[in-house]
Amino acid sequence: MTPVYYHKAGFPPREIDWARLVPLIGPASMALARYDGLLSAIPNANILLTPLTAQEAVLSSRIEGTQATLSEVLEFEAGLFPEAENPSKIDDIQEVINYRNAMTKAQELLETFPLCQRVIREVHRVLMSGVRGQKCSPGDYKKIKNWIGPTKCLEADARFVPISPADLPEAISLWEKFVNSDYQDKLVQLAILHAEFEALHPFLDGNGRLGRMLIPLFLFKTGLLASPAFYISAYFERDRDGYYNNLLEVSSHGNWTGWCEYFLRAVTQQADENISKTKKILTLHEQTLHQLPKQTGSSSAVSAVEFIFHRPIFRTPDFIAKTKINAPTARRIISIMKDKGLLRMLHKARGRSPGIYGFRDLLNIVEGQDIF
Repeated sequence: MTPVYYHKAGFPPREIDWARLVPLIGPASMALARYDGLLSAIPNANILLTPLTAQEAVLSSRIEGTQATLSEVLEFEAGLFPEAENPSKIDDIQEVINYRNAMTKAQELLETFPLCQRVIREVHRVLMSGVRGQKCSPGDYKKIKNWIGPTKCLEADARFVPISPADLPEAISLWEKFVNSDYQDKLVQLAILHAEFEALHPFLDGNGRLGRMLIPLFLFKTGLLASPAFYISAYFERDRDGYYNNLLEVSSHGNWTGWCEYFLRAVTQQADENISKTKKILTLHEQTLHQLPKQTGSSSAVSAVEFIFHRPIFRTPDFIAKTKINAPTARRIISIMKDKGLLRMLHKARGRSPGIYGFRDLLNIVEGQDIF
């Protein structure tokens, strides 16, 4: 199979069939506005939606082949390390954690800077720090040609060959100018800038993850969302072939309109899914806040609820340290939550290692199925 090569001189697109896109722009914009309204009504959205942010990092990384699950990431952060016979698992988990850290770094930078090359290079450094791609010049654009295809394949066997390093500086500057330009529609602009970034593949590694980060960051920076809490990787991960094929069509046939159609449908469906999950989390939060103080007879139960929504997998010492509830009361609250079915013991205590608990209902909402 002959590789598809980057669409040199094909960006920004000269022709977009707006007649095909207009029927999709309205539903996507309305779904996004409904989601933004829900986000805006949550006083502590960054804390309450922490598990969804973690799941986005898991799914975006999974598209690139990382195998870590949400529970493995959260258990690792709670102090449970993978078995020694599977050392690559720690690398997978660290890549997911880096994704979340990179998103935090990006949000901080966007308080001062536009969505520009400086931001993406700084974010790339965080994304690739201390993981397998750290030898691929984090934060620096590629100096050698790269391509996409089977592992260790030759260029002739690649599926796609991005822009050459020699042509990259001019192209990435043009991309940056487009990102910060006035365009007919922001969602179509987002579709185009995402596809172009993926086609440029400006770094030796981490391009896919960084390109997907750009989606919520652009929505946030342009004011379409109150926070960069848009979780679109679930759609792309479910339809990986469709995602890659539509991106490829841009370079192979100049099919920008087809890609934009695909992207707008993804935004519409994922906004609705985000709304559904967020509402379920809010309902669970309200119910738990109402019930747990009655069940425990303790005013400290409110602090306990806030903690388990932020850290749905945890160890007892961390629960005590973060909630600042005295140890006997904290252990009693944990025992009651376990007896009431709110918590499930994921790993029993061993020697000096405390047990690890999971907030079952919240984790199942985030996963979209009953797996805990």
